[in-house]
Amino acid sequence: MSQISAWDRVTLARMPERPKALDYINEIFTDFIELHGDRNFGDDKSIVGGIARLNDMPVTVIGEQKGKKAKENMERNFGMPNPEGYRKALRLMKQAEKFNRPIITFIDTPGAYPGMGAEERGQGEAIARSMMEMANLEVPIICVVIGEGSSGGALAIAVGDKIVMLENAVYSILSPEGFASILYKDSSKAKEAAENMKITAEDLKKLNIIDKIIDEPDGGAQEDFSTVAKDLKQYIVKEIKELQKFSKEELVEKRYEKFRRMGN
Repeated sequence: MSQISAWDRVTLARMPERPKALDYINEIFTDFIELHGDRNFGDDKSIVGGIARLNDMPVTVIGEQKGKKAKENMERNFGMPNPEGYRKALRLMKQAEKFNRPIITFIDTPGAYPGMGAEERGQGEAIARSMMEMANLEVPIICVVIGEGSSGGALAIAVGDKIVMLENAVYSILSPEGFASILYKDSSKAKEAAENMKITAEDLKKLNIIDKIIDEPDGGAQEDFSTVAKDLKQYIVKEIKELQKFSKEELVEKRYEKFRRMGN
C-alpha cells in the first residue's frame, strides 16, 4: 500500500475520472436490470439499483452514483441522495430479502442532500430507517466504499456483514471541510482535519471498522480499472459463499455483534 497523505487520498477519491458505481456494476456483474422509484414520491438518480447476476448467482446491487461530467453530475445531484433515493434502495433490499438474494452496495457520496425539500420529505427518517432495516435483513450484505463515503448519506447503505474499501477511498462522519468548520472554525484547515479524522482505508482497518482493503494502482483505480474490479469481484464472490453458510438468525446476530465491536 502506497504511503500518501490522508488529504491526497481525499483528492484521489474525489477525482471526476474515478470509476463510479455503474462502472463497477457493469464490470463485475452481468444481466443488470435497473429498477426505479420508491413507490411514493419519485426516482432519485443519485442512487442506482436493481437485479444482476454475480457469475450465475442472482443478486441485488445498489450504488450511489456520481457523474463524471458537469451535465451528468447535475443529473445525479453530485451523488447526494434525496429521501426517495434511500427509500428506493430500501425497497430493493427488502425485495432481495424476499427472494433470498445477496445484496452488494457501492458507497460514493459527499453526503445526503441537505436541501429544504429533502428535509421536508423526511431525510433523517429515511436514513435512519434504512440503517435499522439493513441491520435486520436476513441475507448476506457486502458494502464497498469506492470513493467518497461521508456522513449518514454513506452509512445509510453501509450496514453490512462485510465492509470493504478501495485503497484510495475515504470513509468519515462528514467531509474534512465540514469537520474543520465545526472543530477549528476554519474550513481552510481541511488538510489538517483529514489527517486527524482517521478516514483512510488503512486507518479504518486498524480500527476494525472495515474488513478488507482492495489495492489500487498509483494514481487511482482508473489507471487499471479491470484489475481493481477483478480483485473486488473475487473478494465479493468468496465472502458471499462464506456468509451463505450461516443461518438467517446467525447472519443477523453476527452483523449486530460486528457493529457493537467497531472501534474496539
